[in-house]
Amino acid sequence: MLLFDDLYKDYATDVYRFAYWLCGDSAQAEDITSETFLRAWARNTRIHTETLKAYLFTIARNVFLHGRRKDRRQVKLQDVYPDPAPGPEQAVESRLEIERIRGILKRFPECDRSAFLMRVQHELPYKEIARVLGITPAVARVKVHRVRKRLLRYRIT
Repeated sequence: MLLFDDLYKDYATDVYRFAYWLCGDSAQAEDITSETFLRAWARNTRIHTETLKAYLFTIARNVFLHGRRKDRRQVKLQDVYPDPAPGPEQAVESRLEIERIRGILKRFPECDRSAFLMRVQHELPYKEIARVLGITPAVARVKVHRVRKRLLRYRIT
């Protein structure tokens, strides 16, 4: 009875060379070789070639051809569209800037901070902000304006 270890030791180098000459790429040749032995070992049918080496070469060639057919159906993507997401440096800078602004906002009175956040972050109209805070819309506008003005002053310094 033929053991897998013996089969692999006896023919792996030849199958690899054959696969390498077919594809021209060492990594792909290794993949073809391993797939060849996997298929040969898993198959329970009778071998229709005169030698075991020819049988393994047939499997290797079929694996190679199947891979080529599969590759033909795939389209290479061109790298013409850059990733719109910020890079790691920008993400860190943005996070630091947000933390800095959050720290500055904590210094403002709660009512001013709430009015500003409702307007800027949640885009509520001044009437809604006024209703939530129990103030007039004019006062809500003034509170948002003052927070913006202070934030600009902190940002410049």
